[in-house]
Amino acid sequence: MQVVNCSTPANYFHVLRRQMRRDFRKPLIIMTPKSLLRHKACVSKIDDFLDGSSFHRVIEESDTSISPSPKRIVLCSGKVYYDLIDERQKRGITDVAIVRVEQLYPFPEAALDAALAPYKNVKDIVWCQEEPMNQGAWYSSQHHIRRSLHRISPTLYLGYAGREASAAPAAGYMALHVLQQNQL
Repeated sequence: MQVVNCSTPANYFHVLRRQMRRDFRKPLIIMTPKSLLRHKACVSKIDDFLDGSSFHRVIEESDTSISPSPKRIVLCSGKVYYDLIDERQKRGITDVAIVRVEQLYPFPEAALDAALAPYKNVKDIVWCQEEPMNQGAWYSSQHHIRRSLHRISPTLYLGYAGREASAAPAAGYMALHVLQQNQL
């Protein structure tokens, strides 16, 4: 089985293409919200669809204005990436890199290792998700991420940024949802 949470049109295209072109069949679960269809920042260049391009299990920081030696790395998956870059731009933050994990299962430890390799001096790494702590990718992915961090530096700690554990996936009140989203 494969579980992905695509954040770009090109990656969505390539995961579907990969599924059809393989010699074998595995169940593919895609968790991509409809809101990304209308999100103005969720675009791909035409070159991302052409020959030589493929599905990226992990997407590294692409903003050239971000420091090459950031003080924090935020790992995330899916739509929350766009909320994070919007907030980073509003606040003028240039020392926080955002790395997207696009394939959640099987977890791409080698790809994450490669994406984190340039950041050997980072001291703070955080997983960020919109979903409550007991839902979403946190519980199923944290041990894989910690293993990757341990290969970089045995002293690195993986933090969590997101909603507290909850029995329901939604806050129930729009005002509470907005408050939790702003805190995120």
